[in-house]
Amino acid sequence: MKFLDQAKIFVKSGDGGAGCVSFRREKYIEFGGPNGGDGGKGGSIYFEAVANLNTLIDFRYTQHFKAKKGQNGMGSDKNGSKAPDIVIKVPVGTEIVAEDGETVLADMVKPGQIYLAAKGGDGGRGNTTFKSATNQAPRYAEPGWPGQEMWVWLRLKLIADVGLVGLPNAGKSTFLSAVSAARPKIADYPFTTLEPNLGIVSYHGGKSFVMADIPGIIEGASQGKGLGLRFLRHIERNSLLLFMVPADSDDIRKEYEVLLNELRTFNPEMLDKQRVLAVTKSDMLDQELMDEIEPTLPEGIPHVFISSVSGLGISVLKDILWEELNKESNKIEDIVHRPKDVTRLQQELKDMGEDEDIVYEYEEDVDDDDDIDYEYEEEDWEEK
Repeated sequence: MKFLDQAKIFVKSGDGGAGCVSFRREKYIEFGGPNGGDGGKGGSIYFEAVANLNTLIDFRYTQHFKAKKGQNGMGSDKNGSKAPDIVIKVPVGTEIVAEDGETVLADMVKPGQIYLAAKGGDGGRGNTTFKSATNQAPRYAEPGWPGQEMWVWLRLKLIADVGLVGLPNAGKSTFLSAVSAARPKIADYPFTTLEPNLGIVSYHGGKSFVMADIPGIIEGASQGKGLGLRFLRHIERNSLLLFMVPADSDDIRKEYEVLLNELRTFNPEMLDKQRVLAVTKSDMLDQELMDEIEPTLPEGIPHVFISSVSGLGISVLKDILWEELNKESNKIEDIVHRPKDVTRLQQELKDMGEDEDIVYEYEEDVDDDDDIDYEYEEEDWEEK
């Protein structure tokens, strides 16, 4: 299934049904009085987070969601029925953002979480409601209240325990395939990985944790270079960041600082997460070279030399990750979400084939409330 992590959709709740103007007409009852019922409520639009979805691809083909109008009121004091609600299912980890791209309306982080996006309009009151001692035959009723409509952005952020951070060709996908059943595309050219991949890493005693591999980050990614901001947000929800730098890098510390600076520029809150450094492709090093490189590595973070091909250091790294994940200081705290540049987001959708320049026109429901048809209940006037 193709991965899509952002979409723009239109939602509109249903209008309320109109109240009815009706009078009771019955044999031998000259002034039966009003008996118009109330209109039904329009359908509402809800979002529900479900665990069995991991992409927003469905919203590329279905972008408009409109609930139905409530039923109009009827005579004999019959109220109109409520229109059915629409429930839009989204993956866990989806943010619902206003059209401005900055206001987060809801963050769907738990399975079964429900968010009311557009409330259906209330039904209008029938003329029975307006009956009083001074107005015993009201000849008016309320129209239904209009529903709500809006464009919203859906942004998916993967939820994982460990996020892999590294430049292109750092060995992230190879490592993920070595420690989990995930099978991401692997090749020896930059940006082989074009979409995030999730893998479940098994640990001792039947324990496990989730690891996320995102496309490589290059210098300037926080400003839109490379794959830009498109996938950086996927590591905002990760509990721990695993920085991966290849052993054949010219300067491991400098490469680590580049990655750290991109995260700092994108969202400074991400630097509060626990970090671990893995020096990949270490099967090309002997112990003497490792001893020479080790003093040059960044201070203050756990590090380990690994090789996904030979298995060097893999079990040690899994021990370190499990230990760090279970530290009390490493519990996820609230992240301050960085406002999304909508102009850049629209360009990304165009690059993906979306027709952002299309202007959608909608025909308004024309209800001529001035020309009200009065309903009368007729009885058999013939003598029984």
